[in-house]
Amino acid sequence: MREIPHRTGGGGQNNRMTAQESLNAAIAQPVELMAFDSAWQSLFETERDRLMAAMPSVFVEIAHIGSTAVAGLAAKPVIDLLAGILTLAQHETLIDRLCALGYTTSAEFNATLSDRKWLMRFSGGKRTHHLHLVVHGGPAWQERIRFRDALRTNPALAASYAALKSRLASAFANDREAYTQGKTEFIMRALRELPP
Repeated sequence: MREIPHRTGGGGQNNRMTAQESLNAAIAQPVELMAFDSAWQSLFETERDRLMAAMPSVFVEIAHIGSTAVAGLAAKPVIDLLAGILTLAQHETLIDRLCALGYTTSAEFNATLSDRKWLMRFSGGKRTHHLHLVVHGGPAWQERIRFRDALRTNPALAASYAALKSRLASAFANDREAYTQGKTEFIMRALRELPP
């Protein structure tokens, strides 16, 4: 992630860090996988409900995606939320409101994304949530839901994905972009092999 510190909602801080120091630490946070934690589902539900209450009628649906949404799968302890909106252009009207709710974003990074927009929450120098804004029911929505559901129902696929993530986390502990990029081929191949 490339930092563009404008459009940040602060995200929280601890007693030893300023908000900017906390943000910088969260951006540079190493890739560390943790064993599955059943509390991740309730953390998702709390954040989903908070967003829906703060911005009623904005989101068609908010789904829990990523490895924290798959029981038994090790993951970075960051809750991924997939927020379905009506049009991607709508995200511009939402960014300031989401930043007021504690999210931050990078205009530069979002400019590289064609199928979604991305925001992050952080606290105490650690990422807590990633929010992916996508068109509800569109290709980006469908791909992420299909992959999550495949991991939930196919133990062999989940085991292969877990092994890959472990190797990538060891190789790219200090390079989140390389870690994420290393998963892309696996995810795309799995999606191609899934029934429609």
